Amino acid sequence: MTGSVIFDPLIPWPVLVVIGSIALAATVLALWRGLSGWALRGLAALVLLAALSGPVYQIEDRAPLTDIVLMIEDESASQTLSDRAEQTAQTAEALAAEIEARDNTELRRITVGDGDGDEGTQVMAALNAALAEEPRARIAGILVLSDGIVHDVDQAPDLPAPMHLLQTGRAQDWDRRLIVRNAPAFAIIDEPVTLTLRVEDSGAVPAGPASAPLEIAVDGGEPQQFSIPIGVDVELPVTLPHGGRNVIQFTVPQADGELTDRNNTALIQMNGVRDRLRVLLVSGEPHPGGRTWRNLLKSDSSVDLVHFTILRPPEKQDGVPVDELSLIAFPTRELFLEKINDFDLIIFDRYKRRGILPAIYLDNVTNYINDGGAVLIAAGPDFATADSIFRSPLSAILPAQPSARVIEERYVPTVTDLGQRHPVTADLGETGDWGAWLRQIDVKQRSGELLMTGFDDRPLLVLDRVGEGRVALLASDHAWLWSRGYEGGGPQLELLRRLAHWMMKEPELEEEALWAEANGQSMRIIRQTLNEEVGPVTVTRPNGDTLEVPLRELSPGRFEAQYFGPEIGLYRLQEGELSSVIGLGPAAPREFERTIATAEILEPVMAGMRGGVIRVEDGLPAIRNVRAGRPAAGRGWIGLTPREAYETRDVTQAGLLPPWLVLLLAGGFLLAGWLREGRR
Repeated sequence: MTGSVIFDPLIPWPVLVVIGSIALAATVLALWRGLSGWALRGLAALVLLAALSGPVYQIEDRAPLTDIVLMIEDESASQTLSDRAEQTAQTAEALAAEIEARDNTELRRITVGDGDGDEGTQVMAALNAALAEEPRARIAGILVLSDGIVHDVDQAPDLPAPMHLLQTGRAQDWDRRLIVRNAPAFAIIDEPVTLTLRVEDSGAVPAGPASAPLEIAVDGGEPQQFSIPIGVDVELPVTLPHGGRNVIQFTVPQADGELTDRNNTALIQMNGVRDRLRVLLVSGEPHPGGRTWRNLLKSDSSVDLVHFTILRPPEKQDGVPVDELSLIAFPTRELFLEKINDFDLIIFDRYKRRGILPAIYLDNVTNYINDGGAVLIAAGPDFATADSIFRSPLSAILPAQPSARVIEERYVPTVTDLGQRHPVTADLGETGDWGAWLRQIDVKQRSGELLMTGFDDRPLLVLDRVGEGRVALLASDHAWLWSRGYEGGGPQLELLRRLAHWMMKEPELEEEALWAEANGQSMRIIRQTLNEEVGPVTVTRPNGDTLEVPLRELSPGRFEAQYFGPEIGLYRLQEGELSSVIGLGPAAPREFERTIATAEILEPVMAGMRGGVIRVEDGLPAIRNVRAGRPAAGRGWIGLTPREAYETRDVTQAGLLPPWLVLLLAGGFLLAGWLREGRR
């Protein structure tokens, strides 16, 4: 039970103040004029003012409420280092027992793990959530059991009570970290890109050499060994060996006594792209679709095109002097002997032997293919004649042989069963919606893969691999009908684009491929194949454990599976003779960017309520009561602020000046003042 006097005025306080001022002025005036009853008149006015102020004696039935102590236990990844987890658990149990033994005190234990993705330790987010659920007026203290490595300190709330850090870790801890800066997502193949590396030691670093070994491995291959200075930025030129994803792993071997090796490895994934795709297009006799290939290749900004059209063959004699022709001489020797290896693709569009390219030049084209080049033959009627390019040294590498027949019939190109599985012709759309072609060169397939057929199921598009290179034969010169919209047209642009990029060995168009796409800690494993079945993919985790992941066919030739990687690092995939690597998680996990325990991050937050830092390795602190605003921590002790909160169960009120008493007192003082002044 507690009693107190409260005021509930009958009129607004401003009005009451005005009335009081008038009464005071009247009393002063009476005194100035020498009226002997001025004091009694003033007392009467005071009684009336007191009555108007509504004094009430209030009695409350109060029940005391317990103080609440919040204890946040950090169980993030950095707390797994050394014996920090054990330190946290032991300290938490000891503090919990001591706090629960205190009178009128409750304990709320809050566990904090790693944030989503790579957000790190979210202590302030947990504290905000706890303060939203508990009455702030009852919070007596906040205890944080952590190594102090907090990543959301910018979200710190206004503290209602002192916060203390019970810091885990050891004073002798030291760690070595590998940092890779300015790693781009894309880089040009065969051109060096400069990365900045730094090996950094922190903590109680022991005496040792001023350099550290560095291992660099590309796509999980054999690592190369280097030595780099510690604490110095090192610029390292890196050249990507192939197109598509390149996984580069940088590793600094763990040193003796180092806290952890989790931050000694950095995975960089860069996509290799070509600077320019160099294409040589040699066109023969002009025809309605003569600009088909040129327009396609010129529309791609990554293609550097050299196009020659033979407009004046040697047999053409029209009497016009050569020096008066606005034509450029065909630089055959320069292109086919000296600079042929500069091209990624050579296209012969309706070209036939006309004495311009001697056999030695075409024989050099054959060598170019065997060494890794690519040649595409877009055949027209000339391919079926005695002057066909087939009747040259190129015949050894062509996948189909002409029969000397040109078919002038209407037909709709059809994708074969094999073509449905090949990335060049898969998912081109429904063939029933395609327009017709009107000419086809009759050929007999000798090798390679038949992806499309034409009239009477005769070979139309054949792809083949020769040596290290690739060859394609399109047995028609009517692809341009699709681009003109004849009978509704067809996917001419997409087909020819895929064909050209397959010839130039773009990774996404490989018919036999295994790769994975990462999304956080999950990966989507993709197997592209021409076979109808594939085996499971063997996944090798960063720690060396292996497991088999079965695949399911989502579309012809494409098998996929989802896999969640339980840890950050490099994963190896193997299916048959195909292999691939992929890195899961960030290149440098945020939890391990700083590993040495520190109070610097939380000190600005604790300073507002004068909290303190106690190192767990120094022993369990004593707990004291401190008043608000006083220092809340000292050597070997931390303070809690008792809040003395309560709950009001019942309230009763009684008026201090009943009306009859007011009338009696006010009337008595006025009467006494009148009588006193009357005697004068």
